[in-house]
Amino acid sequence: SFAYFTIKDRLPQILTRVIDTLHRHKNEFFEEHGEKGVEAEKRAISFLSKLRNELQTDKPVTPLEDELPDAALWNQYLDYQRNLPNGNGEPSWFQSPWLFVECYMYRRIHAALAQNPPIDNFDVFKEGKAQNFFESQEAVIALCTYFQELLKNIKDLDEKQLQEELFKLLQVSLWGNKCDLSFSAGEDSSQKSSPLQSLENMVPYIIVNDMEKVWSLLVNAKKNRTERSNVRVDIILDNAGFELVSDLVLADFLLSSKLADEVYFHGKSIPWYVSDTTKHDFNWTIKQLGSANHMWMSRCGINWEGNLKKGVWVFHDHMFWTLPHDFSSMSEVAPDLYAELQKSNLLLFKGDLNYRKLTGDRKWEYSVPFHQALNKFHPAPLCSLRTLKSDTQVGLKPGQGEQIQASEPEWMVSGKYGIVQFDAGL
Repeated sequence: SFAYFTIKDRLPQILTRVIDTLHRHKNEFFEEHGEKGVEAEKRAISFLSKLRNELQTDKPVTPLEDELPDAALWNQYLDYQRNLPNGNGEPSWFQSPWLFVECYMYRRIHAALAQNPPIDNFDVFKEGKAQNFFESQEAVIALCTYFQELLKNIKDLDEKQLQEELFKLLQVSLWGNKCDLSFSAGEDSSQKSSPLQSLENMVPYIIVNDMEKVWSLLVNAKKNRTERSNVRVDIILDNAGFELVSDLVLADFLLSSKLADEVYFHGKSIPWYVSDTTKHDFNWTIKQLGSANHMWMSRCGINWEGNLKKGVWVFHDHMFWTLPHDFSSMSEVAPDLYAELQKSNLLLFKGDLNYRKLTGDRKWEYSVPFHQALNKFHPAPLCSLRTLKSDTQVGLKPGQGEQIQASEPEWMVSGKYGIVQFDAGL
């Protein structure tokens, strides 16, 4: 399975890169923290080398021994895996659900640093994320320029034109999801060309396309809003770099077109899946844009700072996003987060990991309805924007998956196909 190759090849590569990154920063740790910094780096590397060995030799997954706030939840989840009636007893790296061990690896990477002050706040993936952003400059400039030109006459657009622009920016945000560093094990995955030019050619690769449903939900919400009720959209973020910029442009469009009054962004509270967006990445990206020496890039950045200051954009992170649980257990494990999402008119879930957690990462029949696979996770109407990079997909027409499979055996994991998949909730 794709899961097997991920655990066998991609995850050890990622760990090797993390160890290498720490090595390369040794002098910086020494300059900042003296001998203490170097000692901490050595301890973190030895912890990570041990982790890599456990993974490669299929050792049992061990309980977390750190004191971090989520450790108890992780260890409860490990117990739950141990006691599954159809499980193998002691979960090990190759004998456990892929989603669980992959999340567990990232949590252990976090522990390697968190337990070793004074380098406990060092993000081992930060350089890769920054590089992805800088290498996508041309695409970022093209997108910011397009968007700022669009804003000049957004007030004059009729409903049909607004709909067209929404669909365009939804697609840019969808295909932005190709820029994923955990998928490429940290290899270059930046967006080199203007994402707007190729949209037409990409339409046939959107195998579930519910953009019309997203549009009618937003238009109806706008028509029915009252003085006291704001239209709120929540974006559950995926990768930093170009994808994040495409999400920010989409969010700005929703506000500028008055399709939404406020946008909440949900990111990760710890470095995660190599390129996932943390609060630091979110703020850093907006600052980079604001201080760029390109007029339209800096205009975007400055406006977005303003949105945050005004409170019409809000960034949230919550521990739940970096737990191994499916979203169907959110109402139990993180009722506060579930209640927060219930306030939204529309939840946009970006990317593959979110889709795996929405659908419980199971090997579903392709034609199982999305609503069913969500397993009672319905805090609000939701839509998944995702390029396929793992072998789980639901909600296809009968025979559709089999037909693609016949001509492209790798279709589920190549990132070539995408979905804009909507569920109206209850």
